[in-house]
Amino acid sequence: MTEQRAGFPRRDDDGRILTLGDLLGVSLAGWVIGMLALVLFDWGFATLGAGEFGRTNGWLAVILPAWLFWDDFRAWEFGAARVVAALVAGVVAVVGGLLVAGLVGGLAPLATGGLAAVVFTLLYAVLWFQGVHWLARRTG
Repeated sequence: MTEQRAGFPRRDDDGRILTLGDLLGVSLAGWVIGMLALVLFDWGFATLGAGEFGRTNGWLAVILPAWLFWDDFRAWEFGAARVVAALVAGVVAVVGGLLVAGLVGGLAPLATGGLAAVVFTLLYAVLWFQGVHWLARRTG
């Protein structure tokens, strides 16, 4: 169960990410890639005259981290632990992201959403990883 596969993030035989550091590292890398892609597309469209730079919604940067979270969710066996951990982490992460977006609401949507997305990514990763491991130990 704890034997790891080759590659990054390190995973056990069931495909679950082994360490919080791996989950945070890969999810934050996904956020950075998402933000860079958004900046590039937004700059390109602004250059072509299709709008102002910075008007793209920065929340889109959460796509790659969410994909990683979904992959890790699927790797856990069906049960209450993964569902409860995912729901709690999702609600807290969305509320945290929305609070940050509200606090920096004067910025361009790209920056506001990007900051909200990174807060979502960090909160979800920590709460999901800690929660699913804690609940799995308690229930199983």
